[in-house]
Amino acid sequence: MTDTATNRNEILKALSHPKRVEMLGWLKEPEAHFTDQHLPLDLGVCASQFERCGLSQSTVSAHLASLQRAGLVTTQRVGQWILYKRNEAIIGRFLDELKSAL
Repeated sequence: MTDTATNRNEILKALSHPKRVEMLGWLKEPEAHFTDQHLPLDLGVCASQFERCGLSQSTVSAHLASLQRAGLVTTQRVGQWILYKRNEAIIGRFLDELKSAL
């Protein structure tokens, strides 16, 4: 199996859960969903911000880990926080490959 196929499979696995798809949607427009984060949203969204969306800390962590393994999100440490952002390059490449394959 090639790296591309492995990555594609990991992405499809990550996208198979509706909450993870929803989380990616929230990260697409963080200013609409995470208005009270004290750090600038252009740096990313702190995992704790997702708990207000009805998810427990452990569930948030598991979902974000799956998205990160697939390469759909990137992380950045700022002080004690780990911030998450969409990886637009990987998402765009995946969508292009999917469009071409189907």
